[in-house]
Amino acid sequence: MASVTELYDARVASGELAPDDAQRGVLPALDRVTRELAQAVPATAAPKSRWFSRLMGGASAPAQAVKGIYLWGGVGRGKSMLMDLVMEAAPIPQKRRVHFHEFMQHIQGALEGVRKTGQADAVRPVALAVAQQTRLLCFDEMQITDIADAMIVGRLFQVLFEEGVTIVTTSNRVPEDLYKNGLNRQLFLPFIGLIRDRMQVVELASATDYRQNRDEGGQVWFIPADAGARTQMDALWDRLTNCEMASPLLLEVKGRKVELPRHCGRVARASFWDLCAKPLGPADYLAIAAAVDVLFLDGIPRLSMSNYNEAKRFVTLIDALYEARVRLVASAADEPERLYAEGEGAFEFERTASRLREMRDADWGRPASETAG
Repeated sequence: MASVTELYDARVASGELAPDDAQRGVLPALDRVTRELAQAVPATAAPKSRWFSRLMGGASAPAQAVKGIYLWGGVGRGKSMLMDLVMEAAPIPQKRRVHFHEFMQHIQGALEGVRKTGQADAVRPVALAVAQQTRLLCFDEMQITDIADAMIVGRLFQVLFEEGVTIVTTSNRVPEDLYKNGLNRQLFLPFIGLIRDRMQVVELASATDYRQNRDEGGQVWFIPADAGARTQMDALWDRLTNCEMASPLLLEVKGRKVELPRHCGRVARASFWDLCAKPLGPADYLAIAAAVDVLFLDGIPRLSMSNYNEAKRFVTLIDALYEARVRLVASAADEPERLYAEGEGAFEFERTASRLREMRDADWGRPASETAG
């Protein structure tokens, strides 16, 4: 199987990638992970023996995970692309790539079930279930802003490492800046030490934001969000849906209803306030992203501390749409890079602005044949 470097060189040779010295500089670290995974003892028998030892009341020595990678750097520098190459090069079947938000949503759901049994350490069985199926876990975009995630992620990673799981993750922040200024952050700090101890921290310091260099397709971002923008979006809606009677789209998520005011087939429309002013969370936005191929979003305002909660929900919404490759048509107060100019949350929004720019690419989105007609 080809190494990460060989896969990278092949893509450069084909013209799929432009050569980048900063990207090439981190390839040896990524090659080290896939090489050591290939050389490690297969995990097919080890988990069973540890499970049997625990069942009989004995102690089992922790499995030694191959040291993973924490790859951090600015938005649009190619971190996710490099992680995809790790996934492709890793010569093992027990590997999984998942967006960090989506993974933590799954973990929180599993914890709810375990807590009902009264177990004191609810995280451990949930982590063991992940480890039973996975030797390499690749997270895209580690970003911790939720206190619920912050309070369990340290214990979760500790058990995964003990069980021999290798973790490769990308982030826009150096580990010391994770959950920065978060509530009860002192309880989170041991997790930063765990990252430094069990993962190789690598900076991708490329000067180029590749998402900025894409060719945009037809207009899908209308500024300012005034009557003229609405007229243009109405016309685009009519052309795309050819639907005389649009109706609300109701989604059931964990026993509650999430509504998009208009939909036709797999094209839906809502305002910023419909989706970001209500107490919606990652599970709701993932459900929306799964239900539509195109989302029209009206009236994205300027973002700041005055609408901080709405801004956080907007970031989570865009993450869900981006991962699902949903086409976004939106009207906004300004270009993405100028929507959140300053204040707490502005740093995190740089990644969102970069994603919004990439989502305007002509090739972005699911096949057009899957949308309404």
